[in-house]
Amino acid sequence: MSTDELVFEITDSIATIRLNRPERLNAFTGEMLDAWGDAIETCKREDRVRAVVLTGTGRGFCSGGDVRAMGERHRDGETAYQRKKSVFERIHRIPRLLEDFDKPYIVAINGIATGAGLDMALMGDIRFAAASARMAESYIRVGLIAGDGGTWYLPRLVGVPKALELLWTGDFFDAAEAERIGLVNKVLPDDQLLDHTMAFAKKLAAQPALTLRMMKRAVYQGLRMDLRGALDMVSSHLGVISTTNDHREAVAAFNEKRAPKFTDS
Repeated sequence: MSTDELVFEITDSIATIRLNRPERLNAFTGEMLDAWGDAIETCKREDRVRAVVLTGTGRGFCSGGDVRAMGERHRDGETAYQRKKSVFERIHRIPRLLEDFDKPYIVAINGIATGAGLDMALMGDIRFAAASARMAESYIRVGLIAGDGGTWYLPRLVGVPKALELLWTGDFFDAAEAERIGLVNKVLPDDQLLDHTMAFAKKLAAQPALTLRMMKRAVYQGLRMDLRGALDMVSSHLGVISTTNDHREAVAAFNEKRAPKFTDS
């Protein structure tokens, strides 16, 4: 599905998903969510896509759900079941797709990220932030529970006490604090954010694709396993990877002191 509210482009081996409602700080709509999910599915299906970059247009990354739309739902008498169904089928489509997405998914937080918008950023494998970016788990400010995975992602990134502090207060914090608590990997000057993110994505895209993807699987699957199970799994992954042409090429290039030429085989 295509919409002006989301720009999806593939250049060489890098896909870019850019939220495009700057007048509303990229608060998402149903149409934007549908196009977003479709873009992720395309990236998963297309072998030429080796990394994905998510960012926003203007001074916002994403302000989450549109508060004006919340008021309209109240006036329309939306039931609890209708809201549950809409959240699970449309909003939660994104984290469910990403749970099964084994290519690098990199988030460039270019500005304001609040509520479900911040939760969408937490779904990235790597997060870079502009120095001017400000963030908040702002659900409590509108009397809501964090409904887009924040209660799952945030404690795993910053620990339970800090996660509860951010969720219970809804306080804003800046990019430097986000880096300090481990929520973002690096803070960049605003005018360098996208260049840095794209350079990082290209660096990953130059790696052997199967190795990169199996590394990601091993990390995320390992978080849900005991040590013995994780070692058993990764030894199987290693056995498969060690038979690939890219592994042989990497070893040969290392020994011959040259750049490798990977073929994804």
